[in-house]
Amino acid sequence: MSLIEILAARIRETGPMTVADYMSECLLHPEHGYYTTRDPLGAAGDFTTAPEISQMFGELLGLSLAQAWLDQGQPAPFSLAELGPGRGTLMADLLRATNAVPGFHNAAEIHLIEASPALRAAQEKALAGFDVHWHAGVEALPDQPLFLVANEFFDALPIRQFRRAGDGWQEKLVGLEGGALAFGLGTAAPQTALAHRLEDTQDGDLVELCGAAGPVTGQIAARITAHGGAALIVDYGDWRSLGDTLQALRSHKRAEVLDAPGNADLTAHVDFEALTLAAKSAGCAFARLCPQGVFLERLGITQRAQALASKLDGDPLTQLIAAHRRLTHPEEMGNLFKVLGLYPAGGTPPPGLDA
Repeated sequence: MSLIEILAARIRETGPMTVADYMSECLLHPEHGYYTTRDPLGAAGDFTTAPEISQMFGELLGLSLAQAWLDQGQPAPFSLAELGPGRGTLMADLLRATNAVPGFHNAAEIHLIEASPALRAAQEKALAGFDVHWHAGVEALPDQPLFLVANEFFDALPIRQFRRAGDGWQEKLVGLEGGALAFGLGTAAPQTALAHRLEDTQDGDLVELCGAAGPVTGQIAARITAHGGAALIVDYGDWRSLGDTLQALRSHKRAEVLDAPGNADLTAHVDFEALTLAAKSAGCAFARLCPQGVFLERLGITQRAQALASKLDGDPLTQLIAAHRRLTHPEEMGNLFKVLGLYPAGGTPPPGLDA
């Protein structure tokens, strides 16, 4: 059976499913899931992330974490971790850039949180020569100082969608219409998790909730609170969710969310406020949310680009200039993507960020 047939059979048996359940099946179904069956990155895939655009991205994130490690007294050993590491490109660039930081590599234990067998294989190849530990979730990380990066991880976590109706909310559901998958709305009911959103929304507004984002952030924050460390979370989104941001990408183009389950990437904008609330509950400090372009400029991406450009000409130079623009320009990834830093209470944020 195809995934769409499996989903249709489930809906006929148990009724419409939440958007979160639909996303989970599309992305992680053991036989037909998007992430379990392919390498989705690059020109031959469906999307390209910042580490695939330029080595500068991973290098600068690595140096920010390394300086945070130095500022905290060079704890050893520590977990150097990444959530959703893609092909391992970011971690490889990070490790190359930090190779000259005395003691950093000797103290680091590399941990990758990855659900995709295909991407684990790519990461193993990219990080050949390093001792790497793979885990299914953050809860498996050791209880020790944690220096972590997460680039475009939270946007792929399943979300639920609710449309306001008076003082209640109607959940957006995936059902069947004429045998085809179709969106519908459930019965209006109060939602405790959205009680605070009655203040800044009106009838008809759609709000998204990511049930997994808070617990994942809380686990990261709890380790940083207990043992020290820092986290850099980079993703697209903003302070609060408002509006329908769920999208499907296939072959680098927008697709209809319900058209090709299991064959397109599904993502939604990250509600960074929810991440900070989880961090705060775990006693962890967080930096002011910063646009990616500003963050990278503070870390010296222009100077790094100029150093690389001095050795290039022709197409490679043109590609470098384009990569710098794409990562930093407000009309490209510079404003859409944000950076959130987590660090111990009473400490200082990772370089590039403000308290």
